[in-house]
Amino acid sequence: MSELIKLIEQEYAEIRKKYPSFKAGDTINVHVKIKEGNKERIQQFQGTVLRRNNKSTNGETFTVRKVSNDIGIERIFPLLSPNIAKIELIRKGSVRRARLYYLRGRQGKAARIKEKLK
Repeated sequence: MSELIKLIEQEYAEIRKKYPSFKAGDTINVHVKIKEGNKERIQQFQGTVLRRNNKSTNGETFTVRKVSNDIGIERIFPLLSPNIAKIELIRKGSVRRARLYYLRGRQGKAARIKEKLK
C-alpha cells in the first residue's frame, strides 16, 4: 500500500515541476481546458494570485482574481487538476502577505501591486 502512495506522490511531484513557482501577488496566466458538448477548447484566465492554499500537498489550490468590465472575478484552481493545460508567470509581485484579500475592496490604482525587482 505504501508503495502505491509513493508512486502517486512521485507522479504529483512531476506535475508540479512543469509549472513555474509563483506566490501571492504574482500575475499569472492560467490556460484552462473547457468542454462544450463534444468539443474542447482552451480558455485563458489572467489575473493576480490572491493566495495558495495547502501548499505542497496533493489538495493544493490557488485563487486568481481579475477585473473584467469593472467586476471582480475570482476563480479557485486545484493545482493538480487535469483541466489546467499550462500556467504562465507574467510578472512577480512584491507583497508582504500570503493572503491578499484586501485587494477585493480596491479599484484602479489602489489595487496595483509593485513589481519585484531583481
